[in-house]
Amino acid sequence: MAYKKRLSHKEAVNRLAKYCVYQERSQQQVRNKCYELGLYRDEVEEVIAELITEGFINEERFAQSYVGGKFRLKKWGRIKILAGLQQHQLSNYCINKGMSEISEDEYLDTLDRLLEKKIESLAEENSYILHQKVARYVINKGFEPELVWNRIKETNN
Repeated sequence: MAYKKRLSHKEAVNRLAKYCVYQERSQQQVRNKCYELGLYRDEVEEVIAELITEGFINEERFAQSYVGGKFRLKKWGRIKILAGLQQHQLSNYCINKGMSEISEDEYLDTLDRLLEKKIESLAEENSYILHQKVARYVINKGFEPELVWNRIKETNN
């Protein structure tokens, strides 16, 4: 069985810097990548500290990028975005900073557009079943159930 060649500190930093330049990364993602590359725990923390110092890792910037992408591109709601940020083990400060990327008006507009689009795509005669299906769809995308039902009631009136 052939053994993998161990990376030097400089090689590890260079490879992980390229990994971070490709897209924003959280410390947890970089830490996982370090272990994949076969680095030991003390080496991992040194490499991460160096990447933070050089500006390759910035969790506040990562949180803002993550929230912006998941909300604007994937149309996720706050609940799903928050769960994703927590999986990256970010601090509450970074999570709050990221979540502030979503304006209330933009959030409600997105929710309304998702509701309209889903209603148009369904061929359901029974309005009760239609509303159930539409609500389930947007709630699964991470929007708050109470907000979803209030918006559905408003569009019905």
